[in-house]
Amino acid sequence: MSNLILASQSPRRKELLAQIQLSFSVMSSNVDESFSSDLMPHEVVMYLAQKKAKEVSNQYPTHYVIGSDTVVTKDGKILGKPGSKEEAKEMLSMLSGSAHEVYTGVAIVHGEVEKLFYEKTDVTFWELSSKEIDDYIASEEPFDKAGSYGIQGIGAKFVKEIKGDYFSVVGLPISRVNRVLLEMGYLQSE
Repeated sequence: MSNLILASQSPRRKELLAQIQLSFSVMSSNVDESFSSDLMPHEVVMYLAQKKAKEVSNQYPTHYVIGSDTVVTKDGKILGKPGSKEEAKEMLSMLSGSAHEVYTGVAIVHGEVEKLFYEKTDVTFWELSSKEIDDYIASEEPFDKAGSYGIQGIGAKFVKEIKGDYFSVVGLPISRVNRVLLEMGYLQSE
C-alpha cells in the first residue's frame, strides 16, 4: 500500500490525483455526510473532507490521507446530488443562464497534523432550453454530481465561463493538493 491514501471512491478524484503522477491507494470512507445547517458552504466542504480523511487516517495513522468534498451553491443554497429526475431538472433550471459557485474542501491528515483548505470557483451557464435539460437528464450523468452536472463530461457544453480552479469543479484542486503535500513533507522538491 502506498503511503498516500485517497479517502474517496470518486473516479474523477482518482483520475485527477493520478494525473499529477502520485502513487496512492484508494480507501473509501463510510462517514455520515450530514452537517449542521448553520455552516457556510466553505465550512461544509472542509468539515466533510476532514470527517472522511480522519476516518481513514484512524485506520492508517502513519499514512497521508486526503479527504475531499464538493458542493454547488446558488443564491446561498447548497445543491447536492439530485435524488430524482425532477430534482435534477429543478437544479439545472436554477443554474441556467446564471452564475453559481462550486466549493471543494480538502483535508490532508498525517498523524496529528491536519491541513484543511477549500477552493471556490465561479461558474456561469448558458441559457438552457427545456430540451437541453431533458436530454442531459436522459444521459443519467447528473445523478452522482453535486448541482446535477459534471463539467468534465457532457455538462461541459453548458459552461459559458469559469473563474477559478477548473480541477476543483471536477472534484479536487490538484495543484493546491500538491503544494500542501510539499509543505507537509510528503513530497521532496527538487
